[in-house]
Amino acid sequence: MSMSNNIDTSPSNTNDLLYTSLAKNKKIIEQALGHSNDIIIREITIGESTPHNIAIISIDGLSDKTTISDSVIDKLMANIEEEQDIEITTINQYVRNSYLTVGDVSNIEHFTTLYNAILNGETVILLDGFAEGIVTSTRSAKDRAVTEPSTESVIRGPRESFTETIRTNTALIRRKIKSPNLWIKSRVIGDVTQTDVAVMYINGIASDKVVAEVLARLDRINIDGILESGYIEDFIQDSKNSMFPTVYNSERPDVIAGELLDGKVAILVDGTPFVLVVPALFTSFLQSAEDYYQHWMISSLVRILRFFGISLALVAPSLYVAITTFHQEMLPTPMLISIASQREGVPFPAVVEALIMEIAFEVLREAGLRMPRTIGPAVSIVGTLVIGQAAVDAGVVSAVMVIIVALTAICSFLFPAYGLSNTIRVLRFPLMIFAAMFGLFGVMFGIMLIILHLCSIRSFGVPYLSPFAPLVLKDQKDAFLLFPRRNLLTRPRLVNQKNIVRGHKYINIKGRK
Repeated sequence: MSMSNNIDTSPSNTNDLLYTSLAKNKKIIEQALGHSNDIIIREITIGESTPHNIAIISIDGLSDKTTISDSVIDKLMANIEEEQDIEITTINQYVRNSYLTVGDVSNIEHFTTLYNAILNGETVILLDGFAEGIVTSTRSAKDRAVTEPSTESVIRGPRESFTETIRTNTALIRRKIKSPNLWIKSRVIGDVTQTDVAVMYINGIASDKVVAEVLARLDRINIDGILESGYIEDFIQDSKNSMFPTVYNSERPDVIAGELLDGKVAILVDGTPFVLVVPALFTSFLQSAEDYYQHWMISSLVRILRFFGISLALVAPSLYVAITTFHQEMLPTPMLISIASQREGVPFPAVVEALIMEIAFEVLREAGLRMPRTIGPAVSIVGTLVIGQAAVDAGVVSAVMVIIVALTAICSFLFPAYGLSNTIRVLRFPLMIFAAMFGLFGVMFGIMLIILHLCSIRSFGVPYLSPFAPLVLKDQKDAFLLFPRRNLLTRPRLVNQKNIVRGHKYINIKGRK
């Protein structure tokens, strides 16, 4: 193997196998990792008449020092004092089967495997004279504690959220679904970052075609690094040019568990607390986990409010522009006189007025999000009040326009999913342009384009607007409204055609499904 600084460590390298010389292996490892000062190589010698050198390799900060010291080094050093003369035929004979007390131990023969192991926090043991090593599980347990979710808060429900550690996240889901049929398929994506990705699904419930398609799309990803699940989402989504999200994401374990029980597939990415779910439906972004934890009548009312809110957030500014510009006769005379008197000193047409206020609000909202949490909300609230009042007093905008923008903003916060809220924020602007050009006809034309676009979208083969288009009457019990839990005996038919009934124990005497 070349000893230059540019060492080929790819699996296709013919010299990727470890050498029998410990000194040579050590030199290659140090060169491949750039002689980084966080690489810890501890060498010890065992035996007296026939001494054998052992190297213990780990990365400071990624590996647990206590585990390495207590379960690896101390055990080896203790047996050095007991055995004065050791005959070793294989490294597996002496080290792996006799003295290591860590839980997970495996053999390695390639430099590529060695690099992946130590860069993931494992510890590698190399023995002089043997072209193989041992990987021991010593990953550091340092990670963020399980806390309450910050983007999906509920009044009633579990108060735990995912963390940035993939193993913690898989454990949180397994705590919800204690079934041996909950399977995990692992992938490593990113030529440089080598990010761990896990695909979770319930065998026997999830569609085999969807699982195979998810794995195939992940295998086709060719990129140098994955830093967040948004990278994966961009590669695997169906409609890449659509603003509507076709991959659902959540940071709540109970939400992901519920999606898995419906027959969907979850994708977990190491380094982010947001887990992806496919297939994703339009209704998924308007449903909250809390809907299933309270009375079904209350949940149904809240869902109606959400659907009404999304309609108002989308078309309220454009309706104002269309009516005040082209269709004043639709307003009652007192209201028309009030609006006209307010706009008497406004120098801009209604569409410019609406665009100014919408852009100003979006700027304030983004500023509030990016500023430190201690002052962000205060700045956004004060800024909105001051700018709105000052704009009305200066005659730049009318008071009714401020009311329309405030109502639109409040309705945009009704969405449980942040991704759909962003889409509605963007679509408001072209609808206002259509309203300024063609009035209510332009608004209706824009809405028709949006509906046609939604009907054309699919998420992993499932229609995006199901169960509304195509209409599935039996799935309406958990769509626009929420029926009682005793009636939710079947899974969504277009999502899952393999195991429709949620369990034979839940079928009553009449055989209702």
